[in-house]
Amino acid sequence: MSQTFTLSPAELALRLGDDALILSHRLCEWCGHAPTLEVDLALSNIGLDLLGQAQFFLNYAGEMENAGRDADALAYHRDEHEFKNCLLTEQPNGDFARSIVRQFFFSAWQQLRFHELAKSGDATMAAIATKALKEIAYHVQFAAEWVVRLGDGTEESKCRVADGISWSWRFVDELFTGEDAALRPAWEARVRATLNEAGLDLPAPVRGITGGREGRHSEYLGHLLAEMQYVQRCHPNAQW
Repeated sequence: MSQTFTLSPAELALRLGDDALILSHRLCEWCGHAPTLEVDLALSNIGLDLLGQAQFFLNYAGEMENAGRDADALAYHRDEHEFKNCLLTEQPNGDFARSIVRQFFFSAWQQLRFHELAKSGDATMAAIATKALKEIAYHVQFAAEWVVRLGDGTEESKCRVADGISWSWRFVDELFTGEDAALRPAWEARVRATLNEAGLDLPAPVRGITGGREGRHSEYLGHLLAEMQYVQRCHPNAQW
C-alpha cells in the first residue's frame, strides 16, 4: 500500500537535497584515501550519484521557493542552521568501516523512502525518485556486501564494523520521525538480515540524537560547510 506524506514538496525537496549534498561531500573526502583503487572509484561514483540527486532536489526546492535561488545558491549561500539534512549524513568519515555502515544505513532508508516518493502525485518529485532508485540499488548492494565482508573477516575488521554500527545507530531515529516511522520495520528487517549474514547483531535501542531536520546540527557540519562553500564565499557568483 502506498504511503502518504504530508510535508510540503518544497520542504521535502530541501531535506532530501541536503541529505544527498552533505553525504556526497563526505564520500568525496575519501578520494585518494580509500583502501583500494576499486573502492576509491566506487565511493567517488556514489558521491557523484548523490550530488546529481542533490542538484535535482535543490533546483526544484528553489523553483517552489520562487526567490531566485537555484541549487548552487542553496548549496553555497546558506548558513548551517538553514540546512535540513539528517545528522547521520554529516558525521565524520572515521575509518572505512564506519563510512560503510553509515552508507548502508542511509541507502537502505533512502531506497524505501524513494520507492514511496516514486508513487507521489508530484510528477517532478516522482521522476527524480524513479531515476535515483536505479542508483540507490547499487549503493545498498555495495555497502551491504562490505558490511558482510568486514563482519565475516578478521577480528580487527569485525571489531571496526561493530564500532561503526554503534557510532551510527544513535542517529538512526531521525530517519524515521513523523510519517517516516512507518518505514522502520522494513528498514530494520533489511539491516538485520545483512548483519546476521555478517555475524553481527542489531544494536539494542538507544536514546536517539536528532535535530538536523530542524536545523540543529553537530559541530561537524560547520567545518564541512566552511570547506565546501569556501570558493563561493570568497568569490561570490564567480563564473568559470
